[in-house]
Amino acid sequence: MRKTEYGFSPTHPGEVLKDEIEYRGITQGKIAAQMGMSYKMLNDILNCRRPLTATTAMLFEAVLDIPADSLMNLQLKYNMQIVRKDKKFAERLAQIRKTASML
Repeated sequence: MRKTEYGFSPTHPGEVLKDEIEYRGITQGKIAAQMGMSYKMLNDILNCRRPLTATTAMLFEAVLDIPADSLMNLQLKYNMQIVRKDKKFAERLAQIRKTASML
């Protein structure tokens, strides 16, 4: 198996969404109200403290017309990069691969 590296820092979808909301001059409070979401939850997503879910991605798509699947792809790539940087998990994977190669 080959090791896949992206060669860049992962981008949380919240960063992209926050930039877009600021660019459009819409307040977070207004977006949260339109989405039926608490301000805190929205703010946590936009500040990369909470992951985007399929549900929240679809809500953002409805309010900002940004494709939910594109946002989810960003979240997936972000998650994969974070996991790849986890040394303890990398050791676990190496051990599993070593054991699996002997099967």
